[in-house]
Amino acid sequence: MYTPLDIENKKFSKKMMNGYDVEEVDDFLDQLTVDYGKMYKESSELKKKIEDLEKNMEHYKAIESTLQNTLVMAQTTAEDVKNVARQQAEQLIKEAESNARRSVEELEQSVVLKEKELEDVKKQFDVYKAKMESLLISQLELLKEINAD
Repeated sequence: MYTPLDIENKKFSKKMMNGYDVEEVDDFLDQLTVDYGKMYKESSELKKKIEDLEKNMEHYKAIESTLQNTLVMAQTTAEDVKNVARQQAEQLIKEAESNARRSVEELEQSVVLKEKELEDVKKQFDVYKAKMESLLISQLELLKEINAD
């Protein structure tokens, strides 16, 4: 690719007959040099801008990749937390059920003991009642003997 300086320094051989007008060619080359210089500069600026944009794009792709990895990690961590919470909840439920069963068993044993105590008290009352009845009968007999005398 020619540079603006190459165009400016380009010289044509001059012919005497039917040759180009040197001044016209030089004016044309001067105008071409100016226009080409603008386009060359613009092309260079655009290439630089493209390079910068590609660098930015790579930077943003790296950020995107990092964000995607972070999101995947966050999702995995959230799943792990949910699983741990679920396991802890299940463990708490099992412990509560176990404690409830133990309490029911203790209450059932307590009821059985109280029923046994009640039976023992009823038996003692029956024995006491029988003794009292026997005592009263003997006292009555004694009163009858005393009244008979």
